[in-house]
Amino acid sequence: MVRGYVFVTGGDRGIGRAIVLKFAGNGFYTVFSYYRNREAAEETLARVRGVGGEGFYLQLDVGCEESVARAYKEVSSRVPYLNVLVNNAGVIFFGGIEETSLSDWNRVINVNLTGVFLVTKYFLPLLRRAPWASIVNLASIAGQTGNVVASAAYCASKAGVIGLTRRLAVELAPHIRVNAVAPSFVETDMVRQFIDTPEKKRKIAELHPLKDIARPEDIAETVYFLATPASRFITGQIIGVNGGRLTC
Repeated sequence: MVRGYVFVTGGDRGIGRAIVLKFAGNGFYTVFSYYRNREAAEETLARVRGVGGEGFYLQLDVGCEESVARAYKEVSSRVPYLNVLVNNAGVIFFGGIEETSLSDWNRVINVNLTGVFLVTKYFLPLLRRAPWASIVNLASIAGQTGNVVASAAYCASKAGVIGLTRRLAVELAPHIRVNAVAPSFVETDMVRQFIDTPEKKRKIAELHPLKDIARPEDIAETVYFLATPASRFITGQIIGVNGGRLTC
């Protein structure tokens, strides 16, 4: 018996894959998108089936309105409604403001912020059909503090996600809850290229009072809690999964 229906953007790898598998392992029919890496999407779907789950994937450019419209048409033809939307797809960019071109800036804002806006806007009808529904956005500690290694473009995009989350929590209540998760460093392929030695990893871990680096599964656990009725009276919140980093 299907417990509910969930759509995760950027669910082919990293944090997105962990989120997909968390829902699939708990009886949810999981739909997820990928951007370029179809092989990774195939592997994620195989893992979904490996934990006894069902679902499918589709190609999606979250920053392109035509692509989002096509994705909505496909998903709405295959599922009756959505209980959960997880806006996870994103890109990161490093470099100072003087090294950031307008093209770099536009790409990061388009994917990380405009993508959340477009996917949420188009998929709202499916969420409204559900007996209960919630949205969880992936923000970042970079949207809460400037003391990070990511670029101004990335920090601004994630700060925008935080503002959008808070506004949507008010606008879409009471039927749809909206929250966000704000991780610090997470051990994904994207981050491992910058912590490719034990010494670098130790230095990054030392930034956090818990002296460790988050795993994708740590983020998935928090997303799952916020998305499901266990957190029925939580909305408009930004939950930091940061090892205590904002406390110091």
